[in-house]
Amino acid sequence: MKIPDLIQGTMRGWAQLGPRFLPFADAASAELPLLRLLRLSLFQVSVGMALVLLVGTLNRVMIVELGVPASLVAVMISLPVLFAPMRALVGFKSDNHRSALGWRRVPYIWKGTMVQFGGLAIMPFALLVLSGGGNAQQWPVWIGQAGAGLAFLLVGAGLHITQTAGLALATDLAPPEAQPKVVGLMYVAQLVGMIASALVFGTLLQDFSPARLIQVIQGAAVVTIALNLLALWKQETRQRGMLNTPRREEPSFKAAWQLFLRGAHARRRLVAVGLGTMGFGMQDVLLEPYGGQVLGMGVGATTQLTATLAVGGLMGFALASRVLGRGADPFRMASMGALFGVPAFMAVIAAAPLQTPALFGLGVWMIGFGGGLFAHGTLTATMNLAPPQQAGLALGAWGAVQATAAGVAVALGGVMRDVLAGFGHGSATTPALTSPASAYTAVYSLEILLLLATVVAMAPLLRRQAQPVPT
Repeated sequence: MKIPDLIQGTMRGWAQLGPRFLPFADAASAELPLLRLLRLSLFQVSVGMALVLLVGTLNRVMIVELGVPASLVAVMISLPVLFAPMRALVGFKSDNHRSALGWRRVPYIWKGTMVQFGGLAIMPFALLVLSGGGNAQQWPVWIGQAGAGLAFLLVGAGLHITQTAGLALATDLAPPEAQPKVVGLMYVAQLVGMIASALVFGTLLQDFSPARLIQVIQGAAVVTIALNLLALWKQETRQRGMLNTPRREEPSFKAAWQLFLRGAHARRRLVAVGLGTMGFGMQDVLLEPYGGQVLGMGVGATTQLTATLAVGGLMGFALASRVLGRGADPFRMASMGALFGVPAFMAVIAAAPLQTPALFGLGVWMIGFGGGLFAHGTLTATMNLAPPQQAGLALGAWGAVQATAAGVAVALGGVMRDVLAGFGHGSATTPALTSPASAYTAVYSLEILLLLATVVAMAPLLRRQAQPVPT
């Protein structure tokens, strides 16, 4: 049986379970049946697979097995963030694209897929040259650094383009009343892709060798093409004769961006998204070291934290989709998520003096749950308030702010922890600063302040429901 046929059969079986057993099954509608919706969500599975490969699997392989310096690895992983601000431009271009085939979104999803495939194709060889293994020692070091940097940048740019245009296509296809649940399904698909990819990559690379690394990364490239092809098949309706129709006067990106910013509280919405994302994201690289260094948890126990965080996020998305689908205010949902994160980080901080790993695990689950509520609420509000002619631009702006804030938060959290830990080692006269938990506690306390600032920034949005800009 071919892989596309297997995927199609699996989705058909899931669709037959019905709304009673399948989460987000009620997101389907007459315009967008469940099987078609599940197939569309496959592009998010490929995005989740790429994220796990960049941030998780290759992070460990480069440092441990290939012996690449950790600082260079951090720079490589941060390169995809450089493309994140371009998501708004990608969304704007997909709003106004004209093609001979009559598609607006599909060409951009396909371009993103091919860029991502190109990055994955050259990545394993660039990493081998970078590590200096085998015959790669004959090459100058800068070739490996340049090649690896280009590969990471291409993969990041490809997944940003694919996700922006894909979410815009989902907005075009879904009726307004079903959009909150469609958003939930799209991001659940990404989480499922991340969890499944982490398990598969971990199993395949258990007996590491350079040849196995090449096979795994190139296999991921082929699977990306297959998933995105299946996701796009007969999704967007072709507008025949698009190039023959009179071209309407289209605004420039600058004019469209200024029109978007003139929307009610548009800047405030973006600021709130950035603050909340940083509030939930600074802990991404700190939770597992915190559990091992401060609470004495083993490798297996700390590895389960990723699954705990993902489960919390899934439950948050599920609850938000159900509540928002009944007409609840998405800004209020996002504010509830930010507020839920405050006691979550308090529980994580309190786990250190109490030496209670169970309390730490509860806090991690609460972080995932609150983050799911916040992300779903802000993205649903963005979709609801975007004019039809600017859906791609609005989603691109949300994605640009969210991805950039997440990258900055991860870097800031790691740097802040290292600086404070070094300062504590040099301050032997202050016992509070020499504790291993002190640097982590400072970062978690800053995240609490950021979440409270998010609630304050969203307060005007709760008092007055913002409306989309009339076109």
